[in-house]
Amino acid sequence: MTRKERYDFVIDWFKKNMPDAETELYYKDPYQLLVAVILSAQCTDKRVNMVTPSIFEKFPGPESMAEAEFEDVEPLIRSISFANNKTRHLIGMAKMLMEKYNGEVPATVEELVELPGVGRKTANVITSVIFNQPNMAVDTHVFRVSARIGLTINAKNVVQAEEQLIKYIPTELVHKAHHWLILHGRYTCVARRPKCEVCGLKPACKFYHTDMKYIVEKS
Repeated sequence: MTRKERYDFVIDWFKKNMPDAETELYYKDPYQLLVAVILSAQCTDKRVNMVTPSIFEKFPGPESMAEAEFEDVEPLIRSISFANNKTRHLIGMAKMLMEKYNGEVPATVEELVELPGVGRKTANVITSVIFNQPNMAVDTHVFRVSARIGLTINAKNVVQAEEQLIKYIPTELVHKAHHWLILHGRYTCVARRPKCEVCGLKPACKFYHTDMKYIVEKS
């Protein structure tokens, strides 16, 4: 199977079987999604969704968050990983939104990465989810799944993986493909032992036809 054939198969399968893929983070507006994505770094979406309702109730917009003190925010996110740093990031992010962007979440990766707590992955999530821009956020799930299937080849870091995925996925599908790969990695192509027996991507998956076959034979 050529690389193009592999991409065609995978994209076609996801279009048929996961047509409405979207983020599992709860949010109602760009500010809320930005808060949730900042909190989700090295933390599960499930845990973030347990915490954000109380945050959004007390700090419904960047105006109120920008006026908050550390002691106002940290207790609300104490169960989140790296709560101290993320508290400072949320307050700093909100202050910059108010001071530089009139309280609006900017629409470009270049502007977003200037915000405290916002790296390239977070910026790609915001621009793809909110603005439907063809940006690919590569997290651990996307990095693992794309390499296993064979969508990326010898990508040494997330930037290289992002570049390869962007190159071969049709522009109009990039913002959705991010969710396809994340959800597939979260529920099917899991880290320790992928659930190949229930995976519809087996015909196109390099891992299944090489490593997984070896694992099954040795088990």
